[in-house]
Amino acid sequence: MKIFARTSASSVTAIIALLVATIFAHSFAEAPSVVPAIIDSIPHDKNHFVQGLFFDGQELIETTGLYGKSGLYRKSLQGKVIDSTMLADKYFGEGSIAVGDDIFYLTWKSRKAFIYNRKNFSKKGEFNIPTEGWGLTYWRDALLMSNGSSQLLQLALGGFYVVGVIDVTDGGRPVKMLNELEVVGNTLYANIWQTGSIAIIELPSGHVKKYFDLSRKVYELHSKYPEIDVLNGIAYDGKHLWITGKNWPYIYKLSAEDSRGL
Repeated sequence: MKIFARTSASSVTAIIALLVATIFAHSFAEAPSVVPAIIDSIPHDKNHFVQGLFFDGQELIETTGLYGKSGLYRKSLQGKVIDSTMLADKYFGEGSIAVGDDIFYLTWKSRKAFIYNRKNFSKKGEFNIPTEGWGLTYWRDALLMSNGSSQLLQLALGGFYVVGVIDVTDGGRPVKMLNELEVVGNTLYANIWQTGSIAIIELPSGHVKKYFDLSRKVYELHSKYPEIDVLNGIAYDGKHLWITGKNWPYIYKLSAEDSRGL
């Protein structure tokens, strides 16, 4: 499932579960774990269950999830919604990415993705995807999609069929639960669902080179805002990485040194 604990009564359990998951994941890791420096923040709508996040110039494009609440948003860095459109209530929205004049927007269990005009968010079409949709980015002329496994599917533009599979591993072990994605050159940043970790992955090998450990920030936020959900959302502005989470009140800017990745 893609929904974390959501009630105040279960918030302590949720925090403990997340910290345990992060510690468990790192205990088997060979790649080093580092705590990135957070140097700034901007407001984020706590009603938005973030599934996809990326920059379009000086604006952020965000896609959200949950049935009846899934939408595509263009936002200013002050948090103002400039444009938006919603999915039908029967769809649970997931990750997204812009390529050329198009925005591609995944759904979770419907095995379907939608195509929108990048400028005015008018719907242009749809296509089938081979598995559940989780995260989405673009690399080497193909869409790169996660589905909660350790495998990333490369989907051809146009036909949207699988043209390649990248197995993500750390020390030979598969790294599962890959979620929201962001590519910077040949480096892939991937949220690991239900942890405070972001895997930093070398492409095309799929080898994890290191992890960003954001569990302290997650713990801090959950303690203050028990209704929020997990870390999810990575965007790159050309110099800095920005990260957020589902229903988080802020989007955080990481230092340029950390944003260089490998």
